[in-house]
Amino acid sequence: MEEKKPNTQLSTVDEAPQFSLIFADDSEQMRKIAEHKAWLQRIRHERPNPAHHFKVAVYIRYFNQTKHENYLDYHIKQFEDTLALCAKWELVGFYIDEGSTPPNMESAPEWCRLLDDCMEGKVDLIITQKVSNVSKKSHEISLCARLLAQQEHPIGIYFISEDMFTLASYYMEDMRDTFFLSDINQATISDNEVPREKLHD
Repeated sequence: MEEKKPNTQLSTVDEAPQFSLIFADDSEQMRKIAEHKAWLQRIRHERPNPAHHFKVAVYIRYFNQTKHENYLDYHIKQFEDTLALCAKWELVGFYIDEGSTPPNMESAPEWCRLLDDCMEGKVDLIITQKVSNVSKKSHEISLCARLLAQQEHPIGIYFISEDMFTLASYYMEDMRDTFFLSDINQATISDNEVPREKLHD
């Protein structure tokens, strides 16, 4: 029997960096986030592994907030301090779009630039505060996560507020579902990937 290779991109919650300084905004979405976190408590968490070399990009959707005099600089400093704890992670840079409402992807120029850099192999891990930073449309998020995950060197997104890593084994299984694809002939996640250890019941 062929021995399964561990997925070095993943780590469990005890090993992973904790973005504890980066707080979720108060909103209606907090209830859904709480429900998601309750589900995550029932499984073994998977987050980006600090022992794996990642080329990290941080995506920020910024609008003026009054919690701090210079909120953007404060937010960037929080990310820099947390990422500095991961010696093998290479910070590629910050990609910052402005706007107070959830965007459409095509109206977020820095997000589009980030995707271009991902496809050029410059980035293999995106970290952002929450799903709604990227798009207000769930099918856009799903399709984008699929396209990034199916690259030769899979690219993951880690959403801090939702505690969701798109390369976690339990999400990778969901991404093989064709429900969100507009055309059944579009590519889905390949079944020829490096085997992953099942971390949930």
